[in-house]
Amino acid sequence: MKGQTSIMFDLAVIGGGINGTGIARDAAGRGAKVILFEAGDLARGTSSASTKLIHGGLRYLEHYEFALVRESLQEREILWGIAPHIIHPLRFVLPHVAGLRPRWLVRLGLFLYDHIGGRKRLPATQSVALAGHPAGAPLKPEFDRAFIYSDCWVDDARLVVLNARDAADRGAKIRTHSRVTCIKRVEDHWRVDAGGQSFLARAVVNAGGPGVLDVLAAVHIPATHGLRLVRGSHIVVPRLFDHAWAYFFQLPDGRIFFAIPYEHDFTLIGTTDADHTGGLDHIEASEEEIAYLCDGAGRFFRKAVTPADVVWSYAGVRPLVDDHSGRPEAATRGYRLEISDEDEGAPLLNVFGGKITTYRHLAEEAMEVLGERIEEMAGPGWTGTAPLPGGDFPVEGIDRLTERFRAEFPFFDGRTADRLCRAYGTTAFTIFADAASLADCGIHFGHGLTQREVEYLIGREWARTAEDILWRRTKLGLRFSQEQAAALEQFLKRMEMA
Repeated sequence: MKGQTSIMFDLAVIGGGINGTGIARDAAGRGAKVILFEAGDLARGTSSASTKLIHGGLRYLEHYEFALVRESLQEREILWGIAPHIIHPLRFVLPHVAGLRPRWLVRLGLFLYDHIGGRKRLPATQSVALAGHPAGAPLKPEFDRAFIYSDCWVDDARLVVLNARDAADRGAKIRTHSRVTCIKRVEDHWRVDAGGQSFLARAVVNAGGPGVLDVLAAVHIPATHGLRLVRGSHIVVPRLFDHAWAYFFQLPDGRIFFAIPYEHDFTLIGTTDADHTGGLDHIEASEEEIAYLCDGAGRFFRKAVTPADVVWSYAGVRPLVDDHSGRPEAATRGYRLEISDEDEGAPLLNVFGGKITTYRHLAEEAMEVLGERIEEMAGPGWTGTAPLPGGDFPVEGIDRLTERFRAEFPFFDGRTADRLCRAYGTTAFTIFADAASLADCGIHFGHGLTQREVEYLIGREWARTAEDILWRRTKLGLRFSQEQAAALEQFLKRMEMA
């Protein structure tokens, strides 16, 4: 180790995914001294490989997970309220499929979905005839009836980064590219070795996601909960429809998948559910999974979807609590918090499972558990009303915000202005303050990405590589050519050397 810090942190968080950053934010906002360690980039794993939904999980109702659905639905509008730039409502079209779930059962499930979670601003379910509805036009004619219900879309990776940014603004130290190599109890605290240094903390949270058991194994601590690693894969294809509705489809094997408008010109299709047995460093969608999603889409859309149409695919491993379900899609999406016994000394809290929609509530529960042992983390919850960075505007005000941004910075084209406001919210005005022309923003790397934005992402959002910027901080990787991406990477290397 290069050295040991003399600062005693109240909490060390291992893992820079949605649960780790959410816990760091909540703890820092209560006045605790917090440090977070992430082995790579923020949201580099599961938290950037989701279906990009803040939702109750309609399909979980048939697995009798009513408490999880209620919790998720309650969180849905809370999260929309604190991050209206990166979260927005989406209406889902659920076509009735003859021979599968009967219409009355689907309607009953949607009635529960509308009422058990305290829905306030989102519109209720409706039944439609697809022949006279715009959402019916891209579908095969045999699908003549559908239900339309509400959920929300989220930029998942940006949700992680904004939680980290808010935690840092409240005093937390965020250490990316700092792999934890050892945690060891020393009297009444922990020594955490990471990134070539040692740190001291009164408590540790293990939010390692799919690697949570690896952290425990490294310190020879047994886990009381098993983990089931389930891989979910997605594909992105050129836009299959021109309207703003998304689709929820049922397949004959009992599974479901979504088709969602994505980045203006694309459609996102997913997800699969398959037990994962390989490593965690390079998760990819298999050829079989890509073919499965293409075949599924082909059952419903008039236009055929083939693997040759796929412009991007991605996969993530969900660290689910092992409830011994037979099928991976039936495994619970709930979470478990496990804290070490008080007589063992300094507390270690392990996070098992969870989903993006419930991350804020999970963090609040983690504070309740830790607050019984460490006074600085006790007290009332606060994260449900405090906006995330850039989210300090009304929940339905993104269009007005974009109009104001375009008026102040008319040199950006409409699509870029929309992207910037939906990524940064009110912070976009700070990033480009005093810029009177595109030239004032420095190098233009393409597709509206300028040097000023890149420098902001490096200085304030922990980005280091072109991949960090193009695929997690933005989704411009879908548009950048190899030459443009290489030019960006070269610029980043020059900055690092300067």
